[in-house]
Amino acid sequence: MSARLTAAQATVKFLRNQFSARDGKEYQFFGGCLGIFGHGNVAGIGQALEQDNGLRYYLFRNEQGMVHAASGFAKASFRMRTLVCTTSIGPGATNMVTGAAVATVNRLPVLLLPGDIFARRNVAPVLQQLESPTTQDISVNDCFKPVSRYWDRIERAEQLLTSLPEAMRVLTSPADTGAATISFPQDVQAEAFDFPDELFRKRVWVIPRARCDQSLLNEAAKWIRGSKNPLIIAGGGVLYSEASEALSKFASATGIPVCETQAGKGSLPFDHTQQLGAVGVTGTPGANIVAREADLVIGIGTRYSDFTTASKTAFQDPSVRFININVAEFDAYKHAALPLTGDARVTIFELQSTVGNYHVEQAYRDKIQNIRAQWETEVDRIYALAKEPPITQGEVIGMLNSFLEPSDIVVCAAGSLPGDLHKLWRTRQPGGYHMEYGYSCMGYEIAGGLGAKMAGPGREVYVLVGDGSYLMMAQEIVTSIQEGYKINIVLLDNHGFSSIGGLSRACGNEGMGTDYRYRRGEKYDGDILPVDFAANAASLGAWTTRARTAEELKAALVAGRKQDRTSVVVIETSYDQRVPGYESWWDVPIAEVSERDAVKAARKDYEEKRKKERFFF
Repeated sequence: MSARLTAAQATVKFLRNQFSARDGKEYQFFGGCLGIFGHGNVAGIGQALEQDNGLRYYLFRNEQGMVHAASGFAKASFRMRTLVCTTSIGPGATNMVTGAAVATVNRLPVLLLPGDIFARRNVAPVLQQLESPTTQDISVNDCFKPVSRYWDRIERAEQLLTSLPEAMRVLTSPADTGAATISFPQDVQAEAFDFPDELFRKRVWVIPRARCDQSLLNEAAKWIRGSKNPLIIAGGGVLYSEASEALSKFASATGIPVCETQAGKGSLPFDHTQQLGAVGVTGTPGANIVAREADLVIGIGTRYSDFTTASKTAFQDPSVRFININVAEFDAYKHAALPLTGDARVTIFELQSTVGNYHVEQAYRDKIQNIRAQWETEVDRIYALAKEPPITQGEVIGMLNSFLEPSDIVVCAAGSLPGDLHKLWRTRQPGGYHMEYGYSCMGYEIAGGLGAKMAGPGREVYVLVGDGSYLMMAQEIVTSIQEGYKINIVLLDNHGFSSIGGLSRACGNEGMGTDYRYRRGEKYDGDILPVDFAANAASLGAWTTRARTAEELKAALVAGRKQDRTSVVVIETSYDQRVPGYESWWDVPIAEVSERDAVKAARKDYEEKRKKERFFF
């Protein structure tokens, strides 16, 4: 049996019948389709979505923003569900490229359906087509190839029979997931074909819990039993495999301390007795000291970014060894590790059983508890730093952390906030800390927060965003109002790119291009630009208020939570008073030749610190 449908209609019908499952729980994989229509998709995918309401459509304002929302949705769903994104051709399509990179770098499943130029070519060049003098088999959609885990172009309707299932294979793969891009020529979208009914049956994609090799597991147990100062680094894979309980039991049973990457923060609650908090460039002093002295590092679900490894300077024990638990073979072998290629939760359980009654020595355990106590004292100090306006970013984080419920979600992405949040945020439940830091994409925050809210409508979502990131992409506030998904936005106004301004000065420069000021001659050294963020957010439909002091911020948070639509609280924060770095370093190359003494000094310091970078073979 078959059904005569357009290629677009067949695609929509297929997508609404895809499900994922793990541990006996089943989920409809696609929670809807986000889109902006143009001539490249309105008569194809647009017609199909209007005709078939089985895949709910959401109107967005920016193509990049809607991919961020899909990523936020997938991340908040621990990758068990996602959203579809459709655009027209040309700029509508290329606007999604950055969002695709965010999804792929962070290993988050999103399905992108950008419109494409005519497959039959006879009317070329069509509106918004980029021509090539060397080939006719290219369009701007080829830009998606390096930022997609799966890429295809549909030039005949029947190609969907193989392309759609392949895209689903990648999207539901724990190891290979990321952006899946199916470029859809606008003429092919409207063409009809007799599609077999089998294509549209309900299909459940079981997310496997792969087991690692037993001999490698036994060897890993030997390494652990022989270690004196072991350390666990918990990455995003702990959360995506829902392995927090397994990790908690393993850490408690062995006494091995745990530190967390940005993606892995929340793997353990902040008050767990083995929890050392953030590690690396944005890490806590204790976690970084323990990492430096560790003789065995057990990486679980981490890809070891430079922020985690402090640009390969974090681990200084000459004989340090690595055990990596990772579902992706590519990551399991990093740092010349003993690779336990498998699902995090299953592997942790099996490793605990294989290790037996191993426990770290009491002196090491006491050291961990002293480090934890010292850090909590430091966090309390930072939370209470400022007494007069403008208050510090650390104090804003502290007040918000005290105000939120354990089930609430805090969302952030770029600037100086991620570093401060990584160190200071006291996470109480898995998924309560939602950070996009694989790509550190400015503009992710509001759209990603909206996606997180769509994934969990019953949870309060708090978006922390700096003024620079807000100015890049705030328009999905309109979408949140339109759809009735309330998010709570706290906008920190420090009148510039504070993070990069600080980095510029650390490199011996003067922070050029990082302050929001009027130009006076050759420099931006005039008065601060008077940007009214509250008025801007109100014009988009949000409930807004300003706060200057700590007391005003507390009152604003209370009032904002009571609102039935998106709220925006704007507070001015100190540009200069920062949360320090602790026991760590990040490799940002300094100019080797300069006329400035400050740059020369920074270069000398840089060359010394680079000597600590290590390679693991």
